[in-house]
Amino acid sequence: MASRARGLAGRRIGGWLVLVCLCALLAPAALAQAVESRPEVRVIIDVSGSMRTNDPERLSASALELLVSLLPEGTTAGVWTFGETVANPLPRGEVDGDWRADARQLRPRLAGVQPYTDIESAVRRAAAPEADGWRHLVLLTDGVIDLSPSRGAKPEVDDASRRRLLEELAPGLADEGVVVHAIAFSDQADMALVESLSRTTGGLPALVASPESLLGAFLDIVERIFPADSIPLENGQFRIEPGIESFSALLFHEPGAEPLVLVGPDGSEYRAATPPPGGRWQVEPRFDLLRVPEPSPGEWRVEGEITDESRIGVASALALRTGKLPATAFLGFPLSVEAWLARNGLPFDGELEELALRAELIADGGEVQSATTLARDGGRFRGVLPPTSLPGTASLVISAEAEGFVRQRVQAINLLAPLVARHEPESQRVVVAARHPELGHANTRPWAELAGDRLAVEPLGERRWTIALPELDDSISRPLLLGAEVELEGETHALRLPRLVLFAESATVLDLAAADGELSSERFHQDLTTGRSADEASDGTVERLVATLNELVAAGIQRWRTSWLPHLAALAARPLAWAVAAGLLLVALLLLMLRGRRRQRHRAHREDPHV
Repeated sequence: MASRARGLAGRRIGGWLVLVCLCALLAPAALAQAVESRPEVRVIIDVSGSMRTNDPERLSASALELLVSLLPEGTTAGVWTFGETVANPLPRGEVDGDWRADARQLRPRLAGVQPYTDIESAVRRAAAPEADGWRHLVLLTDGVIDLSPSRGAKPEVDDASRRRLLEELAPGLADEGVVVHAIAFSDQADMALVESLSRTTGGLPALVASPESLLGAFLDIVERIFPADSIPLENGQFRIEPGIESFSALLFHEPGAEPLVLVGPDGSEYRAATPPPGGRWQVEPRFDLLRVPEPSPGEWRVEGEITDESRIGVASALALRTGKLPATAFLGFPLSVEAWLARNGLPFDGELEELALRAELIADGGEVQSATTLARDGGRFRGVLPPTSLPGTASLVISAEAEGFVRQRVQAINLLAPLVARHEPESQRVVVAARHPELGHANTRPWAELAGDRLAVEPLGERRWTIALPELDDSISRPLLLGAEVELEGETHALRLPRLVLFAESATVLDLAAADGELSSERFHQDLTTGRSADEASDGTVERLVATLNELVAAGIQRWRTSWLPHLAALAARPLAWAVAAGLLLVALLLLMLRGRRRQRHRAHREDPHV
């Protein structure tokens, strides 16, 4: 499992070339296993002029090639483009060799040429055609709504379109079974739009600023749309059990590494030039990619230097299945998990010796944030992952192990704080808004603490609150501690939210010992007014004293920077100043030496006292 965790963190390496190769090899193998449904995939690509600036490496064009390469045969898919107007250059159709060829021919038409960006119309048009199952929209954009002035005064017309997209269209799509995975190609993108659109519809948001991050984003999306099984790869070894129909191996290595050798259970050696019977093997500078149909059961081994990011996907009649998993989970709240085994798509009612299922939430760095063992409940296994406290993208890994049987399922999850705070210096306030769809004034009571003092929190709108700030020196950064008492589904949660740094760009910083982005969750037995246990609660005197001392130290540092340091710098730039300083230092050393000798002579001539 540790190797798998490291592999999850390393999926971001390798660049978009890996996914191009997946077209011929990995996708047909990993996705050969029957999926629970046949969702429809609709790709929406921004071709506005702003993409020339925000997507200089033409990642959006590469992304289309990558995604259509990963789509399994028989999937229904189509391509839309948009700028000021919306077009459908590749209508919906069944994915096969001809469809893929037509999709790749669109690349010259994806250059940013249109003057404006109408994201709302593009999403509305692409989502409109009915489908038999779920519709997954993959939106590739710089995430900036920019409508023509002919449609109204700016920026009012842009703001109105943004509100309609997020407040009206997105909830309606979610009700219709339409999922939007929004990917932004610039750090200048409106990430709040990308995140909100994806979260509301149950999709995955991503910021892709390099070919390396493109790999991870698209693998996450494909794994969510078309989940498949994998098995552990540890120390270059993996076990193929009887009944596995095929396996695919993605083996990462350093450039210039010695050619890899695949050794079968009977000792047979296979190489790129001589793959296993019916198999395909492709060699690239940083990885090898191979597919083996009808593999012999037993222990397989890879000889050669491969990294921990390498992985093995399998297709078989007996597979691991999971219940619906959210694309977004909120910090401080538990996450329910359900899984079971299925044979040929039907629930497996047989018995496997010592069968055990487990769920782990693993951060991008490979650290296990939360874990639990799933308990058998009839023909299914259920469990609850404890709350986690680190925001960002994580992978939920569900594993099933029995005698001679191992399967894993991986789903990407976006972890968000349930409340988000924004500092508005011009209004001398902080505004807190609910991200969690079920939080509002009726069940949520936020609190704020500055330098040990509690601040008043007042309702603002339906799901927002305002915190009035005292007069503050904007040259000094300081943390505002935030938390909330939340009642949800019959339980009370005390949340410590990520701290908000006021005037974060200031040179002087106060009391920043704790790491940003942390969130802790406690049960109701704690003192919710402070976020500490009852016997640790105090009247804030110590906190105010510490804050006062911090301010005095900061003021001294600021005076050193503004008064003494410039004078010393100016003197240091003058050669004469260096000479004078050296002379003074030499005189001081001589005086110290003379004084030391005088003391030694005094001790040498001192007489002992008479008794």
